[in-house]
Amino acid sequence: MADVPISAQDDSPEAKRYNRIRRWLGISDFVVGFVFLVVLLVTGWSGWLRDVSYRMGLQNYSLSVFMYLFLLLVISKVLGIGFDIYGFRLERRYKLSTQKFRSWLWDECKGFLVGLLMGTIVVELLYFTIRQWPQNWWLLAWALFMVLFVVLAQLAPVVLFPIFYKFEPLDNEDLRRRLIVLSERAGTRIRGVYRWKLSEKSKKANAALTGLGVTRRIILADTLLDNYTADEIEAVLAHELGHHVHRHIFKSILVQAAITLFGFWAANWTLHYAVDHHLFDFVQISDFADLPLLALVVTVLSFVLMPALNAYSRFNERQADRYAFESIASIAPFISSMNKLADQNLAERTPAKWVEWLFHSHPSISRRLQAAENWEQAQGAHPQV
Repeated sequence: MADVPISAQDDSPEAKRYNRIRRWLGISDFVVGFVFLVVLLVTGWSGWLRDVSYRMGLQNYSLSVFMYLFLLLVISKVLGIGFDIYGFRLERRYKLSTQKFRSWLWDECKGFLVGLLMGTIVVELLYFTIRQWPQNWWLLAWALFMVLFVVLAQLAPVVLFPIFYKFEPLDNEDLRRRLIVLSERAGTRIRGVYRWKLSEKSKKANAALTGLGVTRRIILADTLLDNYTADEIEAVLAHELGHHVHRHIFKSILVQAAITLFGFWAANWTLHYAVDHHLFDFVQISDFADLPLLALVVTVLSFVLMPALNAYSRFNERQADRYAFESIASIAPFISSMNKLADQNLAERTPAKWVEWLFHSHPSISRRLQAAENWEQAQGAHPQV
């Protein structure tokens, strides 16, 4: 097998620089967040924030939990705002963003409020279960979290996405019918095909099969619709439908459930250990000053599992690609769409092996194109009857 397929192109210096900067930006943001959590615990500042929250919350426990979370998120946002602004300027520098600073700032405010709302629901439920069932809280909290996870996946296309983007029914009837037929062949019922007005903020292109049940829908970025042929759009969507055919969403929920269960168990063990050994001046596990400790458990677990989860994701992506190969009339539109997406999104076609192993949830574009060409050659050698 050749290392790089004929259809793949070399990465431009611009793409290499852009992706290298993005990686280091993400790593720096992660390190600052991690250090912030450690400092909160080691210095006792978390306890000080708890006392301030009690005063602001008029000694009411639930209100004080909210005030603590609010203060924590505000401080985290202040610490990370420099990275956020640099990320915005990076997209503008490489001509990938069309968004004005005021619009971006408004999105940041909306993102903070959405994060605060969802964080409040999760944290309030978390400490309610800890107070009521201090020994077995983690089992109930895990069950509640999984319910919230599924509900959020169902509501996201109709509640969360429209907060940040505009959507309208696709007005290309021929393409809509073609994609519906493709979806029906994959065994999924689509509730609608929508034009996603991504061009108002970005020059990148994307498409997705989103939602669960009655919110199941296809969303196609206008940057995709305006620059790709119908065959190329069908190839992109065929990949997304491959995830449905191979039940990747259901399997991913099961994987998430197992990891989350272990995470809650680890959090429970850590909290009890901290209280029993008088670490960080915690006297009971319902002391919400221990929230940074819970966040550290989640952060460490996510970091340790990231390579394995990315490997699992890449396996799923390869399966979805194979379904796409089998579902479209010709492999050429898949190859041309991948090359177009790489150019338009300034993606790396051939990242270093360690970069792909550690950071990428998708196989490299060069590997995906190689797989497409190998499949086409195999079909030519062994034509289907």
